[in-house]
Amino acid sequence: MNSKIALKMKNLLVVLLLSITLFSCNKSDDNNNNTNNPFLTTPPVNLSLNLSLPEYNPLRFPGNSVIISNQGIKGIVVYSVNENFYTAFDLTDPNHVPNTCSRMDIIGIEASCDCGDDNIYDIITGQNLNDQSLYPMQQYRAERNGDVINVFN
Repeated sequence: MNSKIALKMKNLLVVLLLSITLFSCNKSDDNNNNTNNPFLTTPPVNLSLNLSLPEYNPLRFPGNSVIISNQGIKGIVVYSVNENFYTAFDLTDPNHVPNTCSRMDIIGIEASCDCGDDNIYDIITGQNLNDQSLYPMQQYRAERNGDVINVFN
């Protein structure tokens, strides 16, 4: 009789663990907090950056970034953290309605706009460096496959 109870407990534990695992899964595994950002839309992005081309070659080396104009809302910055990990963020300030001053410029690993509010963002994490309660930069997925970095949402 004890083995039947132990078997039922084991089955119950397996079902419980599977349920927790399934309910914990999210369709998107990135940490993008912009789903409720009233200032931004999410334009379709699907880019392939060939690292053999001179304009994308800097991404082979950690610490370099490349700006892709005419993509996303105000352009996209792709940053090489290391040869296997890349970040990609939209260059519009996520705490403004897109306008003439909201396009951000990159200096080192920081992005900022000319709207006069001192918003500065880290292009590795997307977080505002002065106020963590503000919306982070809009992130896109970036994955390297051989000599190509795919940027998409």
